[in-house]
This record gives sequence, C-alpha cells and structure tokens, in this order.
Amino acid sequence: MPSSSPDRTPPPLPEPLTTPVADSHTHLDMQDATVAEAVARAAEAGVTPLIQIGCDLPRARWAAEVAAEQPGVWAAVALHPNEAPRLALEEGEDALDAALAGIAELAKLPQVLAVGETGLDYFRTGPEGVAAQQRSFRRHIALAKELDKALVIHDREAHADVLRLLDEEGAPERTVFHCFSGDAEMARECAAKGYFMSFAGNVTFKNAQPLRDALAVAPPELVLVETDAPFLTPAPYRGRANAPYLIPVTLRAMAEVKGMAVDTLAEHVARNTARAFGYPEPGHLSPRTLPR
Repeated sequence: MPSSSPDRTPPPLPEPLTTPVADSHTHLDMQDATVAEAVARAAEAGVTPLIQIGCDLPRARWAAEVAAEQPGVWAAVALHPNEAPRLALEEGEDALDAALAGIAELAKLPQVLAVGETGLDYFRTGPEGVAAQQRSFRRHIALAKELDKALVIHDREAHADVLRLLDEEGAPERTVFHCFSGDAEMARECAAKGYFMSFAGNVTFKNAQPLRDALAVAPPELVLVETDAPFLTPAPYRGRANAPYLIPVTLRAMAEVKGMAVDTLAEHVARNTARAFGYPEPGHLSPRTLPR
C-alpha cells in the first residue's frame, strides 16, 4: 500500500501556560497566519510578547513596522550570517556596507530591542564567505554596544569562532544565543560569561541528548525559550509548521529536563526575557515612525 501523506495540519492549541512567557525568536513573516492572528493565538496559549526577527534589510524594515503597529510584538534587526556573504560575493562589499548602514538606522528605533540575528554559520556558507560573515558579525556587535541593545546570535557549526569574536570585540551586556546548539561544556562557558541561552523545539528531538545535557546545566536565570517558527516544531508535531502558540510544548519539555515545575521555569523565563531584551512590563510602546 502507498504510504500516507505527511500530516501538515496546524498542531492543536496546547494547554495554556498559567505564567505567560515570551517567544524570544520568531519569524512571523514566514508563517501562514496574519500577525494579528498569530499574536491572538499565542496569547491564548499564554505566550506574550513575541520577538520578531528581521534577517535582511527588507525583512528588518517589516519587523520594525510590525512592532510599531502591533501590541505584543517587538523587533530585532540584523543581516543574517548567510545574508552578509551573499551581499558581499554577489553584489560587492559596497552593497554589504549599505545594508549594514540600513540596519544601523533601523536599530535606533525604540520598538527594536535587539540587534540580531547575527553571528556565524559555517553549515550553509563555505570558506569563501567566512571573511564577510566575520566582518558583519563584528559590526553588529559594535552596533549593539553603541545602542545598548541586546545582541541575538545565530551560531551554527561555528562555536569556537563565535566565542572568540565575542571575546575579541567585547560582548554586549545582554547577549542571547538564539536556538542554542552547543553542548554542556559550551553552556557552562556561556553561563560563566553571563550569556543568555534560548532553547527551541529541537530540544525535544530524539537525537538531541547533547542539547538536553546543555539545558540541564544552564542556570535557570539565563534560560529563554523560542520557536524560531515556522521552523523547529517540537515533538510530537515535528514536520508540521511551528508557531508561537506552541511555546508551551517546548517549555514543558524543558521543565522536565531541568527537574523543575513548569510554573517555576516559566517565571524564570518570563523575567529573563524581559531582562535580556529590556522591554517594559506590562504594556507596549506606542507606534513609531520609521526613518526615511
């Protein structure tokens, strides 16, 4: 008999959290729902606010616009580590510099709370792109420090160089490793430096024991949770589209790994995310005007 088609229906709403937590990293522009629908659905599950990530200049501008207009959404803006070498190699160094300048202007807006996601990705970018990635990363580190905003790091198969560049440049006071992918040893090193570690749905995957080991040793006061939606949907819904309302599934799995009550971990995560990104509690700033 032919195999059945994979289930692509949206996962059901999980049992809501009694202590609301933020989704520290999501891509609303890549999801099927409208922003208002995504925010409302997340709130039903006890997930608020949402940090919308802009990964290139057009998406960063969109993120800033949405955060200005939509209560419950904040923005982070940057050139993704794979965008920097694309610009440099396909359009030239001047194009990369112009995009970095555009990001710097957007990052000044009050609804933009972080510079990210930036960092290094040696999985999708070959050796020819490393120099552009590292130059871009250094510029983003400097920008976060100049504006006193959080730095959100994408680190894929580049742990040693990410940590080295942070040491060389001097890390911002608030540094977040998005979708933390290191092992327990790296988690201890990040904890010693006061870096926040944000865990996503892949912590629930069967083959992710090293990631669970890292979570187990990460101090509760430095742990965040995210979806990276529409990617990294937690088990048992892997293969279906992720969305912010599924944060409770990941958070409950995290609480089990850490041997903590869900509400206790949620309280830590809620405080940590507000501290990491610097947003006020409660409420949201009014709409902002974008730079022209």
